[in-house]
Parts: sequence; structure tokens; C-alpha cells
Amino acid sequence: MAQSNHLIELVHSRIDEFLETRQPIVTSVSPDLTPLLEFSRQFLSGGKRFRALFCYWGWQSVGTGGPVGSGPDSARSGAASAPVISAAAALEIFHAAALVHDDIIDNSDTRRGAASAHKLFEGMHVRSGWAGNQVEFGRAAGILLGDLLLGWSDELLDEGLAAAPDAAAAARARIEFNRMRTEVTVGQYLDILEERAWLTQPETELFDRALRVIVFKSAKYSVQAPLVIGAALAGADAEHLDALRAFGLPLGIAFQLRDDLLGVFGDASVTGKPSGDDLREGKRTVLVALARENLTDTARTNLDGLLGDPLLTETQIGMLQRTILDSGAVERIEALILANVAEALAALEGSPISGAVTTRLTELAETVTRRAF
Repeated sequence: MAQSNHLIELVHSRIDEFLETRQPIVTSVSPDLTPLLEFSRQFLSGGKRFRALFCYWGWQSVGTGGPVGSGPDSARSGAASAPVISAAAALEIFHAAALVHDDIIDNSDTRRGAASAHKLFEGMHVRSGWAGNQVEFGRAAGILLGDLLLGWSDELLDEGLAAAPDAAAAARARIEFNRMRTEVTVGQYLDILEERAWLTQPETELFDRALRVIVFKSAKYSVQAPLVIGAALAGADAEHLDALRAFGLPLGIAFQLRDDLLGVFGDASVTGKPSGDDLREGKRTVLVALARENLTDTARTNLDGLLGDPLLTETQIGMLQRTILDSGAVERIEALILANVAEALAALEGSPISGAVTTRLTELAETVTRRAF
């Protein structure tokens, strides 16, 4: 735990250091651009840093480096770990970019208990008394902020890869990062597609299509890709990377299934988003697909009619929550989470990953899938 906390501190510091180097570039263009830096810092200051942790433990799993910046050889170990710290920080910036864009796509007003990026820009527009529509300005500015963060994540990764002692390993890490970026983007498209195309798809395919969204939009980039990027950077061979992939994918699926439950039943004080937010956004999740399977025609029609209405009242949210609970879908999701975690942990047995790292990965598996409502 102490080592993970120390890593998070180093990632925070690396992000802050990187933003400091970008500030003069941005402000030299115009002081009007200062909000881009301020909002970037705001969105990069919080979060649980799961992706950074998985990247680091993927790197550690290869056994080529000691604990980051600690012990009698802290200077040497710190220098050796610099590339993975940059890679972990780059993943966090990439995640922030994805969240900014995701909130725009979902018309979500909040993130981590505060205003989402496009809402911050909307507020700035209103306070400043500018011309035009504040919503249009907020959306356009938010898209650009997400683009800026996306580019910065690439720049920070390149800085880390340039410092890596093994050029071939750095190249493999870059390939994995590029694959992750493509898969997240197409996964996001599949997400918005399912919200609209479900009506024309065979009922028997809705579960598999919802699961496909989970795999490519979230599971791979939340767990599997960070693990593999870190391990590739450390010089892992194909067998080692395959073991991490076999662990990371089912755990990533379990992680997102838990997130889907939180999106419907989560306490706003815990999740940082209004309870039932996914219902207002019309998310066609695995939870919804499973609920529809066990509903009467009338209940299914009511669910479909209300899902995706941004003006749902608290009463209607409560009714939908009860409908989903009564369908048995929550119990089935919990069973799927347990099954996927078990599959992930089984993949570590007999793998080339050391016992010490296996212990850390097991602890992380518990942390990311047992989040409370």
C-alpha cells in the first residue's frame, strides 16, 4: 500500500511538472488561454489513479526494477523508473481527455462531484457576458480541451519512452498505447451506436453487443492496456504479456460491470455523479440487457420508453431502479463480476508473474471491483 501511495505521489508530481512545461507555450499565445491550463489542472488533480497503478505493477511484474524512489538506492531506482512514471502519468492524462469528451457526448453536467469541463466553460461564458450561446461555446471549448489533453498524453508518453534504456521495449510500449487509443475511440462509437441502434437489433444479440462496448470502451483501457504498456516498457516477453492480458481483460470487464451498477444505483456523494445518471443518458449496458430479458412486455416497454430521457424525475428514476432490481439483473451482474474476477485471478496461477506482484494485483482486483454504492 505504501509503495502504491508513493507511486501516486510521483505521478501527481510528474503531471504537475509536465503542465508547468506546457504553461509558457500556451500563455505565450494569449493570456485568454489560461482557463485551458486551469481546467486541465483541475481535471488532473483527482481520481483514484487505477490506470497508473496497473501500469506500474505491469512494469514491476517483469522484475527489472526496484520500488520507485525509495530505499538506499533511491536515486538509481528513481532514474530507472522514470520512463514508467511518465507512461503512468500519460495514461492519466489520456483518461482525463476521455472523460472530458465522454461528458460532452453524454450531456453529463458533473464529474467527480463538480462541474464537467464543458459546464465550466459554459459558466465562464455566462459570467463574462460574451455573445452567442453559452451551451455551444461550452461544448466547443470542451472538445478542444479534450483534444489538447489527448495530445499532451502523447507528448508525455514520448518523453518517457525517449528516456527508456531499451529502445525495442519502448517501441513495443508505444504500439500498445496506440492500440489502446484506437480501441477506446471505436469503443466509444459503439457505445453511442448502441444507445440508438438497439431498437433494430435482434433481442438475442443485445447482451453480446453491450458486452462488446464494455470490452473496447472500458475494460481494455482501464486495466489490460495499462498493465501491458508497463510490462512492455520493462521488456516483457510474449508469454508474460499474454498472462497480463488474460488477467487484465476479465478484471476490466468486472470493473466496468461494477461501474454500470454505480451508474444506476450509486450514491452521488460516493460516485460524484447524480444517482441514476446512466438512466437519464440512456446507456444500453449489460445491466439493462439482462433486465430486459426477464421483464414482462409491459415493463419492458415502460423501461424502453423512459430510458434516455434527460428530464427523468427522481420518482421515475426510483421506478426504473425498482424495475431493474425486480428483474434479477443486479444479482446476475454481481455473479458476472465474481466470475470475471475469478477468471482474472486464475490467469495469474502458474504465470511468470512473481508472487509479490501477484499479491498486489490481487489487492487491486479487490479494490476496483468492490466499490460501494
